[in-house]
Amino acid sequence: MSRKDARVLLFRDLTLNDPRPVADRLLAPFYTLGRYILLLTRAFTSLDEVRTYWGNLVTQMVRIGIDSLPITALAAAFSGAVLTVQTAYQLETSFIPNTIIGSIVVPSMMLELAAVITGFILAGRVGARIAAELGTMRVSEQIDALEAMGLNSISFLILPRVLAGIIMFPVLYVAACLIGIGGGVMIGSAGGFLSAQEFIDGARQFFKPFDPFFGLIKSFTFGFIITSVACYKGYYTTGGAEGVGDSTTEAAVQSCVFILIADLLLAVTLL
Repeated sequence: MSRKDARVLLFRDLTLNDPRPVADRLLAPFYTLGRYILLLTRAFTSLDEVRTYWGNLVTQMVRIGIDSLPITALAAAFSGAVLTVQTAYQLETSFIPNTIIGSIVVPSMMLELAAVITGFILAGRVGARIAAELGTMRVSEQIDALEAMGLNSISFLILPRVLAGIIMFPVLYVAACLIGIGGGVMIGSAGGFLSAQEFIDGARQFFKPFDPFFGLIKSFTFGFIITSVACYKGYYTTGGAEGVGDSTTEAAVQSCVFILIADLLLAVTLL
């Protein structure tokens, strides 16, 4: 089969599987990006309508931040403990002091694990919940009812969720760092790998003040990504119950993908 025939068959398969014109499919990502930017622009231009969304903002801060603390603490504690055990296993030699374990675990938690693992967990918990809530409101015409009553649905539904993510994700990051490092100290002492004082001495030896600030920048970025993507997917849901399920899945998966991309870009530009 020639290359020309292969291209013709591929074009036919694409045409049969998707009834939209080829040009529409090629431009779909740009259309999605433009609609996403317009949605967020409309949301943040309504910041002055604080009386409209203040109560909803406080509610979302509790649901996104406080309610997510148990699962975040559990994941952080086990991440710090496992990282300590694996580091001790790899550095089990008399030529390397035990303090090196603390020097590796603490920066790893502050620079990467506390932010990324928390982001992945909350992409599934928070992102999926937001997309499901807004998607259900869209397909049941509750959003249309808000608009009919003269209420700005974007400032009332989307802006509080995005702001709550930006505010509360750094709080969860700080909690994850403290609990993860504490888990490393505890498992190091309980397992006989190193004492708590050796762990702390190692952490102080190579500590850089920029490390926690870099982690906070990550947490701000991840909080914005997760909540904004989930709000976009939920707000523009179509197709009834099946559409709600699709929006929920896409919100969680795409948030994780964008977290990885943002993680790499931040590391390249800031470190």
